[in-house]
Amino acid sequence: MTITQLTTFLRIAEEGNFTSAANSLGYAQSTVTMQIKQLEEELGVVLFDRLGKTVCLTSAGERLRIYAEKMQQLEREILADVPAADEPTGMLKLGVSESLCYDRFPQKLLSYREAYPRVDLRLQFVDHDTFPELLKKGGLDLVYTLNPLIEREDLVLLYKKEETLGFYVSPEHPLAGKKRVTEEDLADTPLLVTSHSCNFRKLLLKDLEGAGITPRLALETSSKEILKQFAINQLGVAFIPDMSTVEELRSGKLVRLNWKGGSFPIYSQVFIHKDKHVNKAILGLVDLIAKEDDGGTGEKQTGKKSGKQAEKQTGGSEEKSKKKQ
Repeated sequence: MTITQLTTFLRIAEEGNFTSAANSLGYAQSTVTMQIKQLEEELGVVLFDRLGKTVCLTSAGERLRIYAEKMQQLEREILADVPAADEPTGMLKLGVSESLCYDRFPQKLLSYREAYPRVDLRLQFVDHDTFPELLKKGGLDLVYTLNPLIEREDLVLLYKKEETLGFYVSPEHPLAGKKRVTEEDLADTPLLVTSHSCNFRKLLLKDLEGAGITPRLALETSSKEILKQFAINQLGVAFIPDMSTVEELRSGKLVRLNWKGGSFPIYSQVFIHKDKHVNKAILGLVDLIAKEDDGGTGEKQTGKKSGKQAEKQTGGSEEKSKKKQ
């Protein structure tokens, strides 16, 4: 089998259709069909169930997908590390929390692409619940997330920076001018919160429960833009990351309540899987994130496992490789 065949296999699994996969890869459909036929003959299994024009993976296909994704990740690492060049090359797949893209991160991306023009940086929005599995399978090389501090044995934390959440309302809202806002003030107030699986929402509800307050949830959505628009139109109090409201504060459309209640600790964090090799492309991105974060409060972790100390990976990967040889 070849990397080309595995790439074609993964694209068909993603598209659910041979024709769409062929078009996206720039192949004739007959070429795609032949590649899968050769793969199935070599492995002695059927990889796809053909359901009219739609295809889906068989149980054997599902097992192959795990290895194929890892092979793609290894190919990216080879292309990034092996060529004799000072400048990183190849593809880097980055998962990122949507909230991080409101303020600083887009500028960081521009700076990264200027510094490393030969790295093909691919972005994907991720959820807290799903990104560890994507790292494990090789679907992503690293993740830049905004969450409470994450502690998992299968993840390595490369960087963290403390961030903040806030309560936002229209300047005309009754709570806007109050000098001290606490949980009691939210008892009968419509709350605009993130979706059910979001940790921001969980932090708020836990705090209100501890204060004996039954929340009045007026809106739950993953879209920070919708939450802000509802707040601007005086439909409630939005509980969202401070970094997502820079423009609205500047224009005066929203104000931040003077919150004196419980705290909501969150961090921007960069993770890789514990078995992931830290190459120059990853190091360059982590260094740039740390350098350009405002306030200088970010902390590079130099390869600590999430939750406890691990063997240093950052900057020492090549040395470990030489010792093994």
